[in-house]
Amino acid sequence: MASKVFFTDLRAAENSNLLQKLERMVRRAGIENIDVKDKFVALKIHFGEMGNVAYIRPNFAAVIVRIIREMGGKPFLTDCNTLYSGSRSNAVDHIHTAMVNGFNPISAGCDVLIADGLRGKDERIIDIGGTYCPEPKIGAAIAEADIVISISHFKGHEMAGFGGALKNLGMGCGSVAGKQEMHSTAQPRVDTDRCIGCKACERNCAHDAIHVTDRKATINYDNCVGCGQCIALCKQEAVVMGSTESSEILNYKIAEYAKAVLKDKPNFHIAFIMNVSPECDCWAHNDAAIVPDIGMAASFDPVALDQACADLVNAAPALQNNMLTDKDCDHEHHHHEHSDADKFHRLHPDTNWQAGLRYAEEIGIGHREYELIKVK
Repeated sequence: MASKVFFTDLRAAENSNLLQKLERMVRRAGIENIDVKDKFVALKIHFGEMGNVAYIRPNFAAVIVRIIREMGGKPFLTDCNTLYSGSRSNAVDHIHTAMVNGFNPISAGCDVLIADGLRGKDERIIDIGGTYCPEPKIGAAIAEADIVISISHFKGHEMAGFGGALKNLGMGCGSVAGKQEMHSTAQPRVDTDRCIGCKACERNCAHDAIHVTDRKATINYDNCVGCGQCIALCKQEAVVMGSTESSEILNYKIAEYAKAVLKDKPNFHIAFIMNVSPECDCWAHNDAAIVPDIGMAASFDPVALDQACADLVNAAPALQNNMLTDKDCDHEHHHHEHSDADKFHRLHPDTNWQAGLRYAEEIGIGHREYELIKVK
């Protein structure tokens, strides 16, 4: 049976701004059917790495916060700490980053809680009997919340293919140890023909796993946790996913973690298909968007929501002068691979996002088949 995905475009008018359109969409999608009275509602969002400005504006989050408060709920904005070095690797820096990026009680209407605590060790084990991750390690504040609402910025991702609702839930809600478990089979490799020895990977590795000798990088796999920071930082594309299989297994693990997050909880999911950057919001920069801003979508089914967002992006015209067109120019000299209609695969050829959605459907998180319902 097809799941319902509600969608609104970004056309606005004097009496219908984007915040009002977001509210109409989520109410039409059924957010008011969730019993939130006197319950803790975790609003899972990405606060954006310092220096990255592609993340969701706090104004949008404030709309959802206000609706939940009007319904009698106790909302809080939340995320878990990162595995790699950066401005969100501990709760002190993470909260500071959230505040600098505008997520505070004045702008967003509620407080920020870092779900896995000061050092990323505050976790709860949730038994789901998974094939890859039998007992996911979920940030305590999210695991103990009564209801989960994901608010996701839909964009490309250098290891998963794209980042949407499932990645926001699965990877985003894992504690630091949980993130390490998910990344453990996603270790990268170095293409020495492309490596120029710039040492960007060496300088930024939080685990002392990559070093440059004789102008070539090498990876110590005893130290590597597969976080992927070196992949995103390498401008020469010399550090890449170990294999497509690595991406598939990563996506399987993300799906199992998402299943753990949603287990026995009412849940609802919102996606912003805006500023669709080619890579994750976890980096301290964001490259130019690959397609024009498309709209906002919502569903009770995160799998259907991700599928709909991917389809909308792949159907949209590509913008010029971005990572996607750079890839296409490169591929033009390699059997015209740029004719591939899947923009995410063109961006990151060693990834397989479809495998993740198929597996999420198999383990009962949702359905890939959907009905797109447009809201004015």
